[in-house]
Amino acid sequence: MNKRSEPRPHGGEHTTVDPPASPPTGRWGELLRHDLPASLVVFLVAVPLSLGIAAATGAPIMAGLIAAVVGGVVAGAFAGAPLQVSGPAAGLVVIVASLIERHGWPVTAAITVGAGLLQLLFGVSKVARLALSLSPAVVHGMLAGIGVVIAIGQAQVMLGGQSRPEALENLDAMPEVLTGLHTPTLLIGLAAVVVLIAWPRLPVLRAVPAPLAAVAIATLLAMGSPDVVTVSLPDDPLGAISLPALPDSDLLAVGVGVLTVALVASVESLLSAVAVDRMHDGPRADLNRELLAQGAANIGSGSLGGLPITGVIVRSSTNVSSGARTRASSILHGVWVAGAVLFLGALLEMIPLTALAAVLIVVGVKLVDPARMRLLWRQREFLPYAVTMAGVVCFDLVVGVLAGLALAMVQTLWRLARHSIQVVPLGDDRWRVTVGGSLVFLGVSSLTSRLNTVPAGQDVTVELHLDCLDQGAFEALRDWRVGYERAGGTVRVDEIGAAWYHRAVRGGRPATSRSSTALAPHWFAPWQHWQRHRDQRTDIESAIPRQRDEADPMILGVQEFERRSAPLLRPLLAELAEHGQRPARLFVCCADSRMVPNVITTSGPGDLFTLRNVGNLVPPSDSLGDSSVGSAVEFAVERLAVTSIVVCGHSHCGAMRSLLEDDMNPSSHLADWLVHAEPSLRRFRSLPPSDAGQDEGAGSAADSVAVINVRQQLTNLMTYPLVREAVLAGRLTLAGMYFDLAEARMYLVDEHDGTLRALSEPLGQV
Repeated sequence: MNKRSEPRPHGGEHTTVDPPASPPTGRWGELLRHDLPASLVVFLVAVPLSLGIAAATGAPIMAGLIAAVVGGVVAGAFAGAPLQVSGPAAGLVVIVASLIERHGWPVTAAITVGAGLLQLLFGVSKVARLALSLSPAVVHGMLAGIGVVIAIGQAQVMLGGQSRPEALENLDAMPEVLTGLHTPTLLIGLAAVVVLIAWPRLPVLRAVPAPLAAVAIATLLAMGSPDVVTVSLPDDPLGAISLPALPDSDLLAVGVGVLTVALVASVESLLSAVAVDRMHDGPRADLNRELLAQGAANIGSGSLGGLPITGVIVRSSTNVSSGARTRASSILHGVWVAGAVLFLGALLEMIPLTALAAVLIVVGVKLVDPARMRLLWRQREFLPYAVTMAGVVCFDLVVGVLAGLALAMVQTLWRLARHSIQVVPLGDDRWRVTVGGSLVFLGVSSLTSRLNTVPAGQDVTVELHLDCLDQGAFEALRDWRVGYERAGGTVRVDEIGAAWYHRAVRGGRPATSRSSTALAPHWFAPWQHWQRHRDQRTDIESAIPRQRDEADPMILGVQEFERRSAPLLRPLLAELAEHGQRPARLFVCCADSRMVPNVITTSGPGDLFTLRNVGNLVPPSDSLGDSSVGSAVEFAVERLAVTSIVVCGHSHCGAMRSLLEDDMNPSSHLADWLVHAEPSLRRFRSLPPSDAGQDEGAGSAADSVAVINVRQQLTNLMTYPLVREAVLAGRLTLAGMYFDLAEARMYLVDEHDGTLRALSEPLGQV
């Protein structure tokens, strides 16, 4: 049974929570049905990959198999990502080959142990999530560079030559290898490549893993060519284990190797774990625990003379697609690899090295993903990717990654510092300067040069749409404003969003983060809220008098809409104008200025057919003296075919307070209208004082009446024949809502008992 994943209470990691213990027969049955078959498939994929990676690095062939065994058993047993399969990975081929060439194999095994210890430290420090903060362009560029290096190096083996650690060395040696071309080796390798590419495209054959099929066919072909080089295993596998050895010199280079292996192996394992999480619905990965498991596995692998270990996406995806349910699949695959080494050594020695080279060439080429490159190009992230890949191919992995990270940081800083400045004359000695983006010291020169294009003595509005305003940019803007106003002009700073400039004026320095008191966006804040900041001038220079007539707030609001919101809404409104309105809901609410239906329902043009009046009243169908409400209800149900009608009351309702206090002029239109609310008042007065809220003051009583009033209007709606017929036929739903102004929270009103319910419940039907 899969474990259930729950978030930790203090952090972004996930942990697995064991469900109640199931009977042993259930666990064994699941293992036999799912994990055992999956482990066999993963085993068949892992053996050729492990042999090929060992051959590509120049390590003993046994080192790849040892890493596969330890990765399966140790990493699988303690993994934070239970369905991830670990073992030797193509992503470390370049690094390990370089380490072996420089330090020899025993010291490289010791480096693997050191990398495992460092990974344990990473896991204990809970820094796993930091690896996911690396630029994806750099990570994929690194993998692509490694893929190119692997493909070039293994091409040498397929041609009958010897692979070298550096890509450029392999290219330099290519002419010599071509002159001594071994045709049978090349043909067998090409046959394996063809099988690897074509096999997955044949649905009938997909049950057999493509690497296994390619290696098996290449082995059969090699039997007729005795001069083709094959895998060489020691006669005594256990006795041939090469133990690690400590270096006696060049300790700095060894330390760099430990850090490089630990970082690359950790990042690759974590990225693989995250990718595997997306493939299944089982327990989510605990990334810190995964690092601990990888560290333990690398300590074990290095101590036994095995290659460094990472989580491998090829094996892991095979594991998931084969139906694995628990970590038992990974552990069993390691057991099968150990059994093959001990009992099937003669069979493994029949595998030609050119077949393993073919497997790695295909794996390497797949690391250079054209779809990923196109995506990065569209997202303008291709340059760090290309630089990283080129650095890995032409120099080494460390140089490539550092170059890519440096470029990614420069690109990020450039984006963060980007800003736009528009200077527009409005006529009548009025100008508007619009500044958007991040205004920091790097943009001071362009800001001042554009501001200086505004003629002297004008009425200037500086409109700021800023994500950031640092001290240098603030001082430049403030100094320009002071100088401009002293020369006879006027400047108004209008901020859209966070109040960077005005906070700096009040506090003497710009804010370093977004403020909770930032100005509300213009499209839903009241006029007086955002317009009062247009003339906020709290610095000393604001004493300069201004000669300007104040505009009507509504006119300013219309102008603001036409300039800012209309371009965004125009396509939608044009479509609605052409095709007509099709709202799904009639929304009945109070005319109170604090109630804004489209804001509290996050809806837009064409969504709500809104009916507003004092007290959100729906007079009964047979009432006299008013037909506007009835006509709106009938139009919505008959002509627009709405599927629901919502009556929404609210707290602090002036109509309900007037109804309670009975302070209206009896001959007024308001008194005539609120006659339709008297049934609500009678229902309220029939309640016990505690239920009605009469002991808690007029405010609480008015709110209680508002809730009862919603219920009454739902009853009144059923007096309309069209509404009643549609409800009984199931075409229409009636619902009551109540909006608490102080809490800015909406509730559902139960039509039967008036209780307020959370909005997680569906709309109730009368």
